Amino acid sequence: MKADASHGPEMGEVLPQHKLDCRSLEAYLYQHLPDFGAEPEAKLTVAQYRSGQSNPTFYLQKGFQVYVLRKKPPGLLLPKAHKIDREFQVQKALFSIGFPVPKPLLYCSDTSVIGTEFYVMEHVQGRIFRDFSIPGVSPAERSAIYVAMIETLAQLHSLNIQSLQLEGYGRGAGYCKRQVLTWTKQYQAAAHQDIPAMKQLSDWLMKNLPDNDNEENLIHGDFKLDNIVFHPKESRVIAVLDWELSTIGHPLSDLAHVSQFYFWPRTVPLLNGGAYLQENTGIPSVEELISIYCRCRGINSNLPNWNFFLALSFFKMAGIAQGVYSRYLLGNASESSFWFANTVQPLAETGLRLSKRTFSTALPQTDTTQHLFVQTRTGQDVLTRVKKFMQQHILPAEKEVIEFYIQNQNSADKWKKPLMIDKLKEMAKAEGLWNLFLPAVSGLSQVDYALIAEETGKCFFASEVFNCQAPDTGNMEVLHLYGSDKQKQQWLEPLLEGSIASCFCMTEPDVASSDASNIECSIQRDGDSYVINGKKWWISGAGNPKCKIAIVMGRTNSNSETRHRQHSMILVPIDTPGVELIRPLSVFGYLDNLHGGHFEIHFNQVRVPATNLILGEGRGFEIAQGRLGPGRIHHCMRTVGLAERALQIMCERAKKRVAFKKKLYSHEVVAHWIAESRIAIEEIRLLILKAAHSIDTRGIDGAKKEIAMIKVAAPRTVCKIVDRAIQVCGGAGLSQDYPLANMYAVIRTLRIADGPDEVHLSTVARLELWDQDRRLKSKV
Repeated sequence: MKADASHGPEMGEVLPQHKLDCRSLEAYLYQHLPDFGAEPEAKLTVAQYRSGQSNPTFYLQKGFQVYVLRKKPPGLLLPKAHKIDREFQVQKALFSIGFPVPKPLLYCSDTSVIGTEFYVMEHVQGRIFRDFSIPGVSPAERSAIYVAMIETLAQLHSLNIQSLQLEGYGRGAGYCKRQVLTWTKQYQAAAHQDIPAMKQLSDWLMKNLPDNDNEENLIHGDFKLDNIVFHPKESRVIAVLDWELSTIGHPLSDLAHVSQFYFWPRTVPLLNGGAYLQENTGIPSVEELISIYCRCRGINSNLPNWNFFLALSFFKMAGIAQGVYSRYLLGNASESSFWFANTVQPLAETGLRLSKRTFSTALPQTDTTQHLFVQTRTGQDVLTRVKKFMQQHILPAEKEVIEFYIQNQNSADKWKKPLMIDKLKEMAKAEGLWNLFLPAVSGLSQVDYALIAEETGKCFFASEVFNCQAPDTGNMEVLHLYGSDKQKQQWLEPLLEGSIASCFCMTEPDVASSDASNIECSIQRDGDSYVINGKKWWISGAGNPKCKIAIVMGRTNSNSETRHRQHSMILVPIDTPGVELIRPLSVFGYLDNLHGGHFEIHFNQVRVPATNLILGEGRGFEIAQGRLGPGRIHHCMRTVGLAERALQIMCERAKKRVAFKKKLYSHEVVAHWIAESRIAIEEIRLLILKAAHSIDTRGIDGAKKEIAMIKVAAPRTVCKIVDRAIQVCGGAGLSQDYPLANMYAVIRTLRIADGPDEVHLSTVARLELWDQDRRLKSKV
């Protein structure tokens, strides 16, 4: 059950003490299991899973049919332990209501078949993480896996026992007292030596039982990461395993059990990585997991008696370890089980220490939006520092920077940056607030960075201060993902350092560039070089004196049958002969000299080395998709920050100005604008965070619909908010006294610059129709 279909290290030959009568089993399954005989000539093979020390679990394969069998261990067993009939009963109830468990197929109480009772269930193909630090995945996916795990636990504890028809599954009220008594008796029955800490912990637990010991929920009893099967590619739970200890009882016992590995004694390396969870990037803190759990269940995150439940979890774990060692002494457990003898005492001592601690399980009061799509601990720390830097350094400098651009807008220096920005960049770099957009450098998830980008969006030059400005971010992503080692050394490293800038050349004046397959600029091979000819426009940042390199998209193969394999991307230094900056383009009649302008550029017989081609011929659209996914999140979240600033200006003006003998906010239309703006900001923020979360957990391909939706919703919504703010500010809103006119121009431009609304709407419609068809087929 806890492996993929291959007979790898997760399983092996059946242990001698667990040998089965395969002929008897095969005959029984022929008679009682539908489809088992679909391939009568195929041989039944049986392997044993090596994980787990409780009920032996086996992998059965007959032809293309695959099953999992669980049975009682042989020999003398502890009282009330290994009740596999209960496992089958609870899985059957849960499967019937759609909770993720393997489908139970049959239960056999006839011990003459294989020597013990057993049951058979479907095999679930997926991923199980034995190492709780989850190596080999990104920090974002690591975080998503933990979030999915805790959300599934909350889902379990929210189920109605009566609806499941499990009223008699456990005794319910008085669970905590029974647990202490039961595990004390089981430990005493299995003990091989005197361990004072176990008696002390047992006594403390009996004296400190919760006042409310009457909660009745279905609980798992051993809920942890390696008892969960995740989707092969997605951070989604598809099956919860090992229901041996499930019963009706107090849900905090499960929550404490899954949390205990944050407190695991370092002297007991029982679970790889378990002792070092909080040192791994991307893994939420125990407080964050508790917050998510409580939000999903709708309960207060200040948990009463939390130290009791943590102490109880370590008491139970020590008792389980003692039981495993006892079965080893009886010859009913694997050879490695002798090691459990040395774990009982440190586990009990850890429980005693936790019993004396005072815990605060509630997170500090912050914007709750952060926890709907959870930021990592690193993300929260960086966001806090960015907010502080914005307040202390960037916003106070805004007036000086604006005055610089106004004074130089018609001079030869109009494309230069004020010295203040360079000073702020050095300060940000010194504080480690640099290249935050790139997960491989910053360790941040897309959800992390989305909220950071919102903060930087409140000031028009803030993203540049943190080296997170477009188009450089997208270009750095391209070079990071697709560039050769030489390309990275020559161009990516100085871009990451901030010593140069770049531009991206895609849109053309002579074709409808909303359909990028129309692009006509040619990139033709000529010996060891490529020659580029064509016209580009709206090339942002090309006027920046630091702009040294352009990524150019053009046509390399007009004969390819596939429209999206005809184009490529190539690196072109701006000072290459034949590169001509024709003119800066105005936005609503004004030059945008804030970010290096938007230029029309002509490429006339521009020759560059063949090694400047990125990834390979015909790979342009592939690169474009990789570039545009995360970048679209960044753009949209910055617009949310911009909307927050516009709303702030709107409210301040509405409180100061009087018209028709009352403050502007007292006029119902203005009050409604304020309310509708707040509602709209919250809506698009959640949609953007969902898109960021989708990229983190499903990749760019899995987030296409969400990305297309935000590209329509965010600029449209923010345009309306800025327009309202201008209306409230009157003539001043159109002037340089407020940043609103520039905000409006920037946001209105985005509705075209990142692809016209109509293209994104068509994408959403196509994907929605496909999703609807898929859902319909899944019901048939």
